[in-house]
Amino acid sequence: MESAPARHALVTGGGKGIGLAVAASLVRLGVRVSILGREEKSLHAAVAAGDAQSAIVADVTDPDEVRDAIARADREAPLDILVNNAGGVETGPFLRLDDAAFERQLALNLMSTVRMTRAVLPGMMERGFGRVINIASTAGLKAYPYVSAYVAAKHAVVGFTRALALETAKSGVTVNAICPGYTDTDLVRGSIERIRSKSGGSAADVLAKLVARNPQGRLVRPQEVACVAAWLVSEDAASINGQAIAVDGGETVS
Repeated sequence: MESAPARHALVTGGGKGIGLAVAASLVRLGVRVSILGREEKSLHAAVAAGDAQSAIVADVTDPDEVRDAIARADREAPLDILVNNAGGVETGPFLRLDDAAFERQLALNLMSTVRMTRAVLPGMMERGFGRVINIASTAGLKAYPYVSAYVAAKHAVVGFTRALALETAKSGVTVNAICPGYTDTDLVRGSIERIRSKSGGSAADVLAKLVARNPQGRLVRPQEVACVAAWLVSEDAASINGQAIAVDGGETVS
């Protein structure tokens, strides 16, 4: 009796941080993993390390590159799992964030998720199985000052997740979001450096202020986010749909 073929996952922003941790966790489950990102070096390093099987260099904010990337991944095997992890943050007081800043944040954090999902969803629904996991943020569940464009975009990702989950509920496709708090990634380290350079304080002082938001008093580890993604792709999580799961040490507990 032939065994069922391995599921195929595409992880955006998969060359480092949370995306890399998710990709590696899925590989350990026997999933075939393609990773997508803009930095060729980190993507190929992940493949060489065995944390993914293939790498696709593409910019998720470019519709043509998204379309070509999905077509390339599909040629390897139909996509059963999509992890929309690519994202980024721009900081500053609201009055210094112009329309372009909001448009960039929506393009990177929301519209890339929308386009990637739109591209893979028909195949998932036709085959009767699919897992869409959107890596949002606690900024999709609560507000933070000086990142209003990011908060708006991540709230939109959570809303999109919930709405689409209702549309796909009877199709065998689930759509969920994971909302990490401050996580030990390049993104957070970059934010720490920007805050430090503006405030004149030390990186340790900035980090201390960030982790103070987490009741556990520490940064979230990327693997802690990845283990939630690994659970969501499983058959055991088939009834988990439309959820925004916080991984934040209790920060968003009301």
